[in-house]
Amino acid sequence: MAIGRSARDTETDPFYDMLFNMLIAFVFCFVIALLAFNPKARKAGDVPAKAEFIVTISWPDNNPNDVDAWVLEPGGKTLWFRQRDAGMLHLDRDDRGAKNSSVVVDGRLIESTVRQEIVTLRGLVPGEYVVNAHYYESNDKSPVDVTATIIKVNPQAEIVFTGTQRLPSPGDERTMVRFSIDDAGRVTDLNTRPLEIVQRAGL
Repeated sequence: MAIGRSARDTETDPFYDMLFNMLIAFVFCFVIALLAFNPKARKAGDVPAKAEFIVTISWPDNNPNDVDAWVLEPGGKTLWFRQRDAGMLHLDRDDRGAKNSSVVVDGRLIESTVRQEIVTLRGLVPGEYVVNAHYYESNDKSPVDVTATIIKVNPQAEIVFTGTQRLPSPGDERTMVRFSIDDAGRVTDLNTRPLEIVQRAGL
């Protein structure tokens, strides 16, 4: 008589089923925990925002002349190259045209063609901001076309304003834009009504 396999050999043991299911549950919980503790990698090109608004004053590349950004904030303080912090405003770069756009590295001269001053608003202070451009110094005695741009950074980058005006000669000042923001950081008014800042400061 052939010896056959017992019924126990052909049936699944419930104890092993339970162990297997517990193992699956444990692995699942471990994977979820790993995902929770490891932040997602930033997408290429993502830059953490450290400002609420960015204001730029720019003029043509390679232009040798010195143009300055002046910004009057709601509290009455004025930002310019000798007062680089005013309220929540900060001047990130004072571009002096051909004077500070080159460096020497290992005996080699490296030049930047970009002509741009950058002002950041690092906190939401409601009220009106006045952005002026001042033709500080000229190397070629030529008029300079200046462009002002306002970018609202949060919650996503949005160009609020861009406009260009001509500064005919050194000493000239133009109001590029005036804008107001409310408590939520919304821009409530945009205009270009002239308001002298440099002359008012007695410079």
